[in-house]
Amino acid sequence: MKRQDLADALDAELSERLLPASAVRAIGGWLSGGGARFAAGVDGHAVEYVPAHWASIEPWPGRFSDRSQEIIALVSRAEVVSAVREAVECQEWSEALVASYVWGQGRTGYGPHRLKEILADEAVDTAVAQAAAALREEDAVAAYRAMYGAVKGLGPAFFTKLLYFLALAMADSCAPRALILDQRVARVMRLHATRVGDGIGLASAEAIAAWIWSDGGWTPHRYDVYLRWMTAAASQLASAGIGWPNSPSPDLLELALFSGVWDPTT
Repeated sequence: MKRQDLADALDAELSERLLPASAVRAIGGWLSGGGARFAAGVDGHAVEYVPAHWASIEPWPGRFSDRSQEIIALVSRAEVVSAVREAVECQEWSEALVASYVWGQGRTGYGPHRLKEILADEAVDTAVAQAAAALREEDAVAAYRAMYGAVKGLGPAFFTKLLYFLALAMADSCAPRALILDQRVARVMRLHATRVGDGIGLASAEAIAAWIWSDGGWTPHRYDVYLRWMTAAASQLASAGIGWPNSPSPDLLELALFSGVWDPTT
């Protein structure tokens, strides 16, 4: 069997085997403990950043902290949504990217340098505008396709953050809603896929899982698989009796996986 056939077989099995009981227990424990503040939604999930470190970045979102002082500030998902909404209304596409990128990088020291290089690419505004149009007129996968390889230095781990906030800011984007996919979440998916593949006796399960759930560069097809799996798994949690919101809330599941709540190897 060819590698792609094995990958397709593993994807099909994953769609049938969503979250095992151990994952449901772990996520339920998190939701009743450290994650309880997100039970009503992830809007309040905030990250730290140092505004002064981004002094060379333009345009700067008006809702973000002043950059004249060397302080540690917080910015929540809800605040990023508001900043992106204002940018979209004015068609300030680079500003929408800046808001999502700063939230994604937090206090990482090399973030401002990388963002400045990304913003220097003349393709930025066009790519973000096309992604926003794709979100409105088609779906999140089409928007992903519009961003995929479009801007030098801007990979999926960061442009999916942009897509996520764009989708929330515009509110009229098509389902399934865009979600963040980064290295940490992909590694959880890789471990889960490996265990599922081993469980059904799939040849080279670990290698296939490592190929399809690599550390980056995920194809639009992989993003589509991810969105469908996350949406289905969130629906599973909503009916699991663990206090999960009645709405599927796949972004809450994304936060749980990012936070390391579930280790698929245990």
